Amino acid sequence: MISVVIPTLNEARNLPALLRALRRESEAHEIVVADGGSRDGTPRLARAAGARLVRSAPGRGQQLAAGAQAARGDILLFLHADSGFPAGGLAHIARTLAEAPDCPGGNFRLLFDGDTGFSRWLTGFYAWIRARGLYYGDSGIFVRRAAYRDLGGIRPIALMEDYDFVRRLERSGPTRCIEDPPLVTSSRRFEGRRPLGIVLGWIEIHALFYLGASPGFLARRYEAQRSGRRPRADASGSYPESGQTKRIMGIATRMTRTSRGRPMRQ
Repeated sequence: MISVVIPTLNEARNLPALLRALRRESEAHEIVVADGGSRDGTPRLARAAGARLVRSAPGRGQQLAAGAQAARGDILLFLHADSGFPAGGLAHIARTLAEAPDCPGGNFRLLFDGDTGFSRWLTGFYAWIRARGLYYGDSGIFVRRAAYRDLGGIRPIALMEDYDFVRRLERSGPTRCIEDPPLVTSSRRFEGRRPLGIVLGWIEIHALFYLGASPGFLARRYEAQRSGRRPRADASGSYPESGQTKRIMGIATRMTRTSRGRPMRQ
């Protein structure tokens, strides 16, 4: 059985369409919605659709870990609530893993919705990085439960939980990417933002993670990038860009500046 784990936070607008698509799947499965404190009726919608509801502290890493712990299947599939799931997708996962006993898991080829040059560029970019063993939670990561357990699972960190898990998954064996049918994801997170700023922010977050910045600070930095605000102070009331983090920020800033001036194909 495949356990589909969906982290949610105020996803009443997007979740029903995904749940309807999953209900049409013939492959044996269960749906686990890991909710981080929604106030828009998301939990009610999940229960009405027959999904199992798991309450969790907010934060995608926390929610994915809680949902995986509650799941009963021997295969785990992690989906974002705004995913467009393809017909027959679960059967393709089961078939892919049955045909490759040494494969611990993988993901789907990802298509970004929207009819903009940047959305099309993102689709091509994600295919390019997937060929190099890099992919994210919005591409529908699936994994055998035994491999998930052996890898230590998804860590309940504030940001980059998918990147952290994928790095371990890729080291554990030959993964597979399901090219057809692809998974569709929403471009809503990029609305109102400049493409160049998005790419530079992506580089900065990865550089900071690689250089050892804390996931909590990365989450604040990410939210600041999306909103255009300065990162918030930490729990002690102090701004986190000091000491080692300040040095890391300086290095990351220099790295992102070296990327400026390179044309982005659209």
